[in-house]
Amino acid sequence: MTARPKKSFGQHFLHEKRYIESIVSAISPKPADVVVEIGPGEGALTLPLLAAAGKLTAIELDTDLIPDLKVRAAAVGQLEVIHADVLKVDFTSLARERGVDKLRVAGNLPYYISSPILFHCVEHAGAIEDMHFMLQKEVVDRMAAEPGSKVYGRLSVMLQLVCRIEPLFEVPPGAFRPPPKVDSAVVRMVPLPPERLPQADPARLYAVVKAAFAQRRKTLSNALKQVMDAEAIKSADVDPKARAEALSPADFVRLAQVPVQ
Repeated sequence: MTARPKKSFGQHFLHEKRYIESIVSAISPKPADVVVEIGPGEGALTLPLLAAAGKLTAIELDTDLIPDLKVRAAAVGQLEVIHADVLKVDFTSLARERGVDKLRVAGNLPYYISSPILFHCVEHAGAIEDMHFMLQKEVVDRMAAEPGSKVYGRLSVMLQLVCRIEPLFEVPPGAFRPPPKVDSAVVRMVPLPPERLPQADPARLYAVVKAAFAQRRKTLSNALKQVMDAEAIKSADVDPKARAEALSPADFVRLAQVPVQ
């Protein structure tokens, strides 16, 4: 059965075999892995991942896709489908329920909610070994951007502080049904070990980064005036006259570590 993609779910089904094979090769699932796929859709990635791992957990919101997916997977391996909004799935609990320390997460993410899904996964980074996602190429560029880049921003900083970001390859619109209006790319995200995570209050760090990039053309002393003054910025060994795009992720951590006045 061929499903009709639903605009309300942002569905673009991957169908071109060589890109599917490249993604599965990049993930390289093993039988001992507990693989979780977000948004399996028609099963283009699900079935080859299932064949390699022997078992798979898929999170799917569209109930119309689930019955056919289960039927097609039955002859391939052990598939469990969780009917849920991925933003409400507790990956840490899921790992514990599966009796493992780490999950391996993958998926062709709906582009209209890709950032919320990324941040949700990062919240559970301690229970995730790695993530392989298909995303809008522009988003992958932002995720991996370095300080000074025009696309370096809040997404870059917040994700790089928790994960190693590795863009893998691009995927053209024609590889999907229907073709999206943008180019896509596959990215690998590997959560950093605990000793490399930022030693700062998460809420404070988020507030500093958000304020700094809210008006990115302003100097830090202006952009952060509701968060800290120029002297506090200097105490973090950061130039108050600099702009947010010039700071490294580590610079933002030092700013967040400054005691609140």
